[in-house]
Amino acid sequence: MRITRKRWTICTIGILLIFYKTTDIGKNEVHQKTGLTGKSELSSTRLTVNGSEKLFGFSLSDLSDMGVGWKVNTTLVNIIRKDILRFLDAERDVSVIKSSFKPGDTVHYVLDRRRTFSVSQNLHRLLPEVSPLKNKTFKTCAVVGNSGILQKSGCGKEIDSHSFVIRCNLAPLEDFADDVGLRSDFTTMNPSVIPRMYGGLRDERQRESFIRRLQQLNNSVLWIPAFMVKGGERHVEIVNELILKHNLKVRTAYPSLRLIHAVRGYWLTNKINIKRPSTGLLMYTMATRFCDEIYLYGFWPFPKDGNGNPVKYHYYDGLKYRYFSNAGPHRMPLEFKTLKRLHSKGALKLTTSKCTYP
Repeated sequence: MRITRKRWTICTIGILLIFYKTTDIGKNEVHQKTGLTGKSELSSTRLTVNGSEKLFGFSLSDLSDMGVGWKVNTTLVNIIRKDILRFLDAERDVSVIKSSFKPGDTVHYVLDRRRTFSVSQNLHRLLPEVSPLKNKTFKTCAVVGNSGILQKSGCGKEIDSHSFVIRCNLAPLEDFADDVGLRSDFTTMNPSVIPRMYGGLRDERQRESFIRRLQQLNNSVLWIPAFMVKGGERHVEIVNELILKHNLKVRTAYPSLRLIHAVRGYWLTNKINIKRPSTGLLMYTMATRFCDEIYLYGFWPFPKDGNGNPVKYHYYDGLKYRYFSNAGPHRMPLEFKTLKRLHSKGALKLTTSKCTYP
């Protein structure tokens, strides 16, 4: 009897040890996947979003005064720049150049290697001769996202004061200048913008509206991810035709075929498991190459601000929130948590409240 009880006790202890060990391993794996190794300075807070609980390492109310006492950490900025240069060089990867292709060349889509497209005459004519960022450096850069957090922020003058301004997805500016500014040195335009904001450019009114928007770029860079997935090529071709037909003063750029994989590779090595980097994260990653200080605006993947007030998906439309959809390619909250941590270390400045620029 004593032997049986002894064996039973040993078995029970063994099972408990395995259980606790497995639990610890599971926790460590979760932390590693979210880049939260070691001691976290962030407190866990559960937020209810779209009816489901999501676990984040901070409370939204903690983000209202992030700019107070912020100072750039030049040493860390340089370390990050050198680390990213191991994966990509923004001067080269920001765009393929004319000598890379000739008309009629077959190219595999970046995110769908089974499918191909043919380089058109118009696309080849618009490829830059050299990188649009060749030998460029800037003291301060603003990367402007499109979250509704920019509404009533008064950040327009501050954004325009930076040495170089990067904007995402051809967002409208004129009616929102007080909050988002007007300056554009580098503007991205995903092909999906064409059907979503300009009706596919099917009629003359839509084309005129689009042409007016491109004219506002005033000879700055228009960055078009033309080689990502099948389906966008017809929109890219229409855009290229309009640029050439109306002799629009824009400098077109088309990201290299390796850019998105190189950016994802960099973040994966830092245990930030992002399936597909958002445009904003791509722009920050590239900006580290040529910007001494990087300031982010309009990055906010939550339907409410720190005070509980509703925040629109975009500052310029009424789209509903989709940041938390599992079907989407991006992981906006994880990206935001990563950027917040870099902010706290002085690698970048993340503005999530009103601006007080004189």
